[in-house]
Amino acid sequence: MNKKFFFSVLGYFIATMIPAVVWHLVLFKEKYHALGAFTRDEPIMPMGMTAVILQAFVFSYFYPMYLKYKGQSASFGNGVKYSLLMGVNVWTVMVFATGAKILIEPIWDFIFLGTAFQLIQFVFVGISLGFVHKRFSDGLR
Repeated sequence: MNKKFFFSVLGYFIATMIPAVVWHLVLFKEKYHALGAFTRDEPIMPMGMTAVILQAFVFSYFYPMYLKYKGQSASFGNGVKYSLLMGVNVWTVMVFATGAKILIEPIWDFIFLGTAFQLIQFVFVGISLGFVHKRFSDGLR
């Protein structure tokens, strides 16, 4: 694993876990419980962290291919565009598929909270990817 890939994965992990913990376990924990979206008193953190690490590998692997395909260089803007594009897939699973399988009421509150979080997450992830790739493209190792 080269340094750029390692730091991309690490950046994704940090850019996802910090907002996720604050959002889901501090700011809106009671709201998610009241909606019925959280049915455990405490989440199984290793499972959540595993999901984030797997997402990090996928996002980090495909970002250079996205840049090459687009004929663009690494930047914060390109990182955010890529992250939001890829994030649509995660968003559909985390918000719509979850809402379809679990009795969450009112569902529109869950959709709003989930969508807001996903936007925040993938903007942070995109900034992180853009930063890491720009830094390494500029020859800073």
